[in-house]
Amino acid sequence: MKSLYTRVVLVFVGIVMLSLVTAFFITTWLYEERAKGIVRDMLIENGSQMIATYQSTPTAELVPLMQHLSGLSLTHTQLYNAEGVPLLAEKGTSLQVEPRDVARVLAGEKLTDLLRIDTSASHEAALPVIGLPFQVDGQPYALFVTLTRNSADEELMNSIHLLYGLILFIGSFLILIAARYLVKPIVQLTEATRRMAEGEFAVEVPIKRKDEIGILSASFNQMAKKLGMLDQMRRDFVSNVSHEIGSPLTSISGFTKALKHKEVSEENRLRYLTIIEEESERLSRLSQNLLQLSQLQQENMPLRTKTYRLDEQIRKVVIALAPHWETKQIDFDLHLEPLMIEADEDQFSQVWINLLSNSIKFTPINGTIQITAVKKGNQCIVSISDNGIGIPEEERAHIFKPFYKVDKARNSAVKGNGLGLSIVKQIIDGHRGNIRVLGEAGKGATFEVTLPQ
Repeated sequence: MKSLYTRVVLVFVGIVMLSLVTAFFITTWLYEERAKGIVRDMLIENGSQMIATYQSTPTAELVPLMQHLSGLSLTHTQLYNAEGVPLLAEKGTSLQVEPRDVARVLAGEKLTDLLRIDTSASHEAALPVIGLPFQVDGQPYALFVTLTRNSADEELMNSIHLLYGLILFIGSFLILIAARYLVKPIVQLTEATRRMAEGEFAVEVPIKRKDEIGILSASFNQMAKKLGMLDQMRRDFVSNVSHEIGSPLTSISGFTKALKHKEVSEENRLRYLTIIEEESERLSRLSQNLLQLSQLQQENMPLRTKTYRLDEQIRKVVIALAPHWETKQIDFDLHLEPLMIEADEDQFSQVWINLLSNSIKFTPINGTIQITAVKKGNQCIVSISDNGIGIPEEERAHIFKPFYKVDKARNSAVKGNGLGLSIVKQIIDGHRGNIRVLGEAGKGATFEVTLPQ
């Protein structure tokens, strides 16, 4: 009973049986109600013709004629005289009538609602009886006519019962096949789910149907594919974190061991300590960025929004980063319209710092960075363009992933841990904004941020 296949089969078979039983009783009731009137009219007509036959034959004797007519046209008769005595001999079918009913017919009443119980068949059956009054030479007689049950009726009923049984058997057999067809995709889904629970995400359920189960299978395959991508992202994330943490730790450990040697000169000692300090700061930045990214990915993290001047915020960030771009003698070209936005000021300060730091990092010496901020409709659009190496078009769909770097070799000359743009993307998405990358590889890159005002 715990199997869905068994339950489906039992439910369908139960429905078929209930339908057949209901249909049997309904059809039997309709048939009996209709047949009862037809049989009654037929018996009245046959009885009337028997009386008319006798009355139209002056030379005929009543009892022999009625005895001869009894049993014809699937009917059986019995004749009673004025004293209520039956006059016809039995012919295999007993027609016993209550004395009170005989008296009523002898008194001139026509009876059409009488029944008799036939026990000669395999099961008892109620058969209709009609009583017709008539007179011979002034003497009252009562003629009772009933239906003779024959083997054809029983064969017909047996055939009907056999038909119901065949319907039940064939229907149940087809239900067994249909249920297996219905349940098979669910069994496949169950097996695929078990494999997925064990960590195997490269599973795919075959889709051969377009109904609800086919849609469910397609959704499962899509879910398995996305879970596989998430698992791969998790593996990459762990690998990237290990790499980003491992490199500075290795440097710190190596130079710390070098400092233990007494032969180290003062110049080398200071250089080693400087490297250890820089690697420690790199680990600190990585830890802070990971914590910030984790907080931003929490959907219930509240935003401390307020209305402020966006153009003034960008100017302050440019000034704050002056030590970085002045050393490379980078020129800034600012075109900032006065813009008011409602956002989390601290988070967007981090957005402009990350984007500008990224542009400064990849802009060559004596290069140019252009920043524009304009209003279009009910949106604010900020563009930050540089004339650096640019970003290949095939890389642009991945640069916002954590730890993703266009520089596959992870050139140590270019500082960064690949989390800055991920943080930028999370902040902008949290404010219902959008960010995209434009430009041509080798001719610089443009980051365009669109924010609702």
